[in-house]
Amino acid sequence: MYERKVTPNLNCGLDLVAEVLYGKWKIRLLWFISQGYKRPSELQRKIQDASRRVLNIQLKELEEHELIAKKIYPVLPPKVEYSLTEFGKSLIPLIGTLGRWGDDNGERLKRIITKKFGQSLHINDDKD
Repeated sequence: MYERKVTPNLNCGLDLVAEVLYGKWKIRLLWFISQGYKRPSELQRKIQDASRRVLNIQLKELEEHELIAKKIYPVLPPKVEYSLTEFGKSLIPLIGTLGRWGDDNGERLKRIITKKFGQSLHINDDKD
């Protein structure tokens, strides 16, 4: 597993938030868990572009940062469910606000991103 070589900068709130939420899928994982998607397979279906390995790594990091809790049921095959902690629930209004900002500015953001990456970029207009 990747081991960080540089000590994180923890001098301000933005650095702290970036340290905890850095990762391509973490914000979406938190959102989907808050919306009732608890099982790893459900999360994988919601975030199809991510590999199972990457999702597992990011779920583990969210758990280490005390934003989610993992419950393993003693059945065969093992059943795992994730839930938000109280600490994690406190992020959901902020994530919702960011999502609304993205929706409100969607056309502009798509234009900017498409210009940067050229016409080869595929934009999925499905809402999560």
